Amino acid sequence: MVDLKWKVIAIGCLLILSFTACEKDERGLVIGKIQQASDLVVSEFVVDKVVFGKKTKNILFIPLNEASFLAYSRAKIKTGINLDKISEEDILIQGKKITLKLPPIEVLNFSYPPEDFVEDTLISNPERFLNEINLEDQETFFRMAEMDIRDNLPYMGLVSTSQNHARELIQMVLKSFEFEEIYIQFENDSLLIRQVNSPDNLMNP
Repeated sequence: MVDLKWKVIAIGCLLILSFTACEKDERGLVIGKIQQASDLVVSEFVVDKVVFGKKTKNILFIPLNEASFLAYSRAKIKTGINLDKISEEDILIQGKKITLKLPPIEVLNFSYPPEDFVEDTLISNPERFLNEINLEDQETFFRMAEMDIRDNLPYMGLVSTSQNHARELIQMVLKSFEFEEIYIQFENDSLLIRQVNSPDNLMNP
């Protein structure tokens, strides 16, 4: 569940002067005020991921033994809207009626913190005769798990959930300015994923 209270206050402060100007259809001023908020976080998600890997030792092309590794990890994802992308044409005001077209939902932050990695020592068997899963192997397993989470983000329902939260948030603000009809739509239903390298995404050597 996303806490909308502080977000409502923040964006409300930015828009309070703007919607006074709306009555005169001064959309340029409205856009300027909205864009001051820049990235608006509307949802936060946690994805639990089981990490599994194995390493086989071969002698003369004959499998000798197999070491295995199993751990639990967690990705933290924040989605939202880049308000800088809103243009004057995206806001239509007709008396007490307002129509907004919002940019697509974006993954604003993705973190895969090593402190949330927990090895299952009951199932893992990382040390076998002449075969061992070392730290470098573990790092490879975690990186593969992270890539799998990233690749599947568009299929996790992030867009619909984030769109609903964004509508609730903006409607709460607009109703406080006595708009009686509020229509909010999105440019499209795609999920934009920013490619940002974060220290949280790297394992400690």
